[in-house]
Amino acid sequence: MSDILWQPSAERISKTRIDAFRRLINQRHGLDIRDYPELHQWSIDQRESFWQAIVDFFEVRFQQSAECVLREGSQMPSAQWFPGATLNFAEHLLKRRDHSVALVALNENGQREQLTYAELAAQVAGLQQSLRAAGVGLGDRVAACMPNTWQTLVAMLASTSLGAVWSCSSPDFGTQGVIDRFGQIEPKVLITCAGYRYAGKDIDQTAKVNEILARLPSLEQLIIVPYARPQARPEDFIGNAQISLWDDFYRPGGEPQFVAVPFDHPLYILYSSGTTGVPKCIVHGTGGVLLQHLKEHGLHADLGPGERLFYYTTCGWMMWNWLVSALATGASLVLYDGSPFHPGTEHLIDLIDSEAINVFGTSPKYLAALEKAGSQPRRSHRLDSLKTLLSTGSPLSPQSYDYVYREIKSDLCLASMSGGTDIVACFVAGNPLQPVRRGEMQGKGLGMAIEVWNDQGRPVIGEKGELVCTRHFPSIPVGLWNDPDHSKLRASYFSLFPGVWAQGDYAEQLPHGGWLIHGRSDAVLNPGGVRIGTAEIYRQVEKLEQVVESLAVGQSWEHDVRVVLFVRLQPGVQLDEALQERIRQVIRANTTPRHVPAKILAVTDIPRTISGKIVELAVRNVVHGLPVKNTDALANPEALEQFRQREELRS
Repeated sequence: MSDILWQPSAERISKTRIDAFRRLINQRHGLDIRDYPELHQWSIDQRESFWQAIVDFFEVRFQQSAECVLREGSQMPSAQWFPGATLNFAEHLLKRRDHSVALVALNENGQREQLTYAELAAQVAGLQQSLRAAGVGLGDRVAACMPNTWQTLVAMLASTSLGAVWSCSSPDFGTQGVIDRFGQIEPKVLITCAGYRYAGKDIDQTAKVNEILARLPSLEQLIIVPYARPQARPEDFIGNAQISLWDDFYRPGGEPQFVAVPFDHPLYILYSSGTTGVPKCIVHGTGGVLLQHLKEHGLHADLGPGERLFYYTTCGWMMWNWLVSALATGASLVLYDGSPFHPGTEHLIDLIDSEAINVFGTSPKYLAALEKAGSQPRRSHRLDSLKTLLSTGSPLSPQSYDYVYREIKSDLCLASMSGGTDIVACFVAGNPLQPVRRGEMQGKGLGMAIEVWNDQGRPVIGEKGELVCTRHFPSIPVGLWNDPDHSKLRASYFSLFPGVWAQGDYAEQLPHGGWLIHGRSDAVLNPGGVRIGTAEIYRQVEKLEQVVESLAVGQSWEHDVRVVLFVRLQPGVQLDEALQERIRQVIRANTTPRHVPAKILAVTDIPRTISGKIVELAVRNVVHGLPVKNTDALANPEALEQFRQREELRS
């Protein structure tokens, strides 16, 4: 069992919203639930009572009442949640109308804008009226290719207030990446920036937007946000759609109206990474997203009125959708656009103090970069507002746990989370009631019946296997786009174990309730028929100060599979025999001989998706001489060339 690095005090626990929720459940149902494991078990055994309690605790308003909480068939997927109920997503995010700050929007140049809740509602009302006049209504798709600004949030709220379906990518996607996504869903409206800024560079989007316009015949309206290109004009853009600048398209004012839609009405279309083909268009329902996010923000992250949430994300990653839902708890958002390290290494840490951030969200890569830069925020910053640090995107290494508690803040709930775009939510979540153990995720999210199953489909504890969810939950996608009989949906998530959701993560549930994620199932290595998660190797290799990051693949070799490890090294470091042996020793000493790579090769860059995840499958294809079908999904596709036709891989 790993060392406990943080333990919440009894006083802190008593003030959390999740403890208030526990007390409500006990009172309402005459129970004596005393701790989180008991509460979680009840949330699975009594799912209908649990999700009804979420509705009541967070004051979800159905414009038409539900006939019941859940109707379901004999196996997944067959659920109808809150059948007959109608509601509006944007209405719940705009519940407040006062003059407190709803959001602060910042960029790397130091520009700062803020909107109160009343101002946010007025912006949404004005844009809503103009979108309605442009013909936007129930089920129409509104797409955006935008940075993380207040305009993006206003556009999402105005669209969903009308019952339209929102879909977003970030401006760093290439033309083909945008077309691969939006071309499938045929949007009526596109909202995009004329330019954006990253790491001190201004990037003009005009030519790219015109390429996109030529390939989206469904578009009727283009709205241009000048943003980093203030001189932008409508005549810069050529297409059959109506073309307007943001400030000319609408005037803020009035009260927003809200179209009531069924609980499972499409709200968002999100996309799989698309590194092995055209991305899947994943359709998420209105009520499922709202309830899951209220639960995760209000209970697992302990957010509420008067508190501030920050998450470093682009609008093309599901964490943007997750971030903005926090308005429904009455909390305030801190939005940030640009490089996390411009103009300096601690730029985002500065925001914790200057904006009084309570919950700060980031990625393992960011924390590792801070440590490698020698950053010691506890010595240079107050950080007195910070109570929770969230991390997701990949497993957080034990060394990063040590770094956070040693150099950032000792009294802090460090919540490494795991979920995905597929559910736009978390399976494994943070928990302000429970201790944080070194290198472990705290445990299961409420209402999520997750287990680890072996190849025979049996649940195992203390062994590695597939992460599955055995019972329905509200944010199962309502479908995939252009999949009327749900055959693609079932093939994607329910084919490995029929009737059971398989997330595609290689995971381990520990005997005391903690969790480990060992990497993606489809990237698992199989030397000698033994399954090895890539994260198990990365945790060891990246302990070495000479190594910046690493990537492992399995190469077919002599009727078996051998492990090939690629390492990106610190500037000036050479991959000599001594360093290779040191890498092998660290892996062997902390894992098994099977984990030790047969080949270790140096590269200067490692390919990633635009949301920052390393792409093991694309590298595996390149190593085997197979095509990578969709390099436009990559932030740095040129990095793949270093993995192609390496002489060292032929012997």
